[in-house]
Amino acid sequence: MLGFSIFSLRRCFNGCHDSARASGLGTRIWNLSDRPVELQIRVGSILKKGHTLKPGSSKRLKCKSIYKAYMPSRIGGSSGGGGGMKSLLYYYDETCHPYIWIHDCVGDSSRMVKQQYISLEDLRDYSEIRIFRDHQKGCISVRKKPRPDFC
Repeated sequence: MLGFSIFSLRRCFNGCHDSARASGLGTRIWNLSDRPVELQIRVGSILKKGHTLKPGSSKRLKCKSIYKAYMPSRIGGSSGGGGGMKSLLYYYDETCHPYIWIHDCVGDSSRMVKQQYISLEDLRDYSEIRIFRDHQKGCISVRKKPRPDFC
């Protein structure tokens, strides 16, 4: 009887791990501020896609799908796309990895705030990111909830 329980528990963890891997482990980003914010998916300084989050709303983003959509294909791969020297330089520039910029729609756009940047590693490592407005500093800040080790 004890052997059956351990086997069932192991199967549960393996199944949970496999289904989490298949689902892509997205990260829920909540706008808990009093004004809209825009999640801008950027590669370097180039805006690729934007999502506007109204106060109280959320958006699930997956690091794997962003990486696949916005990273250049490998040089000499089967994609068949040309590109020449420009794609070669783009591929080897490590600063051209996709990231998410939290753009405060009403704040001072010239103010650079460390918390406005979310990397793909953040999307991989955190299950939830909450955006708050810090009224003392006059800008937005984020809090990150780590992903549980199991499931």
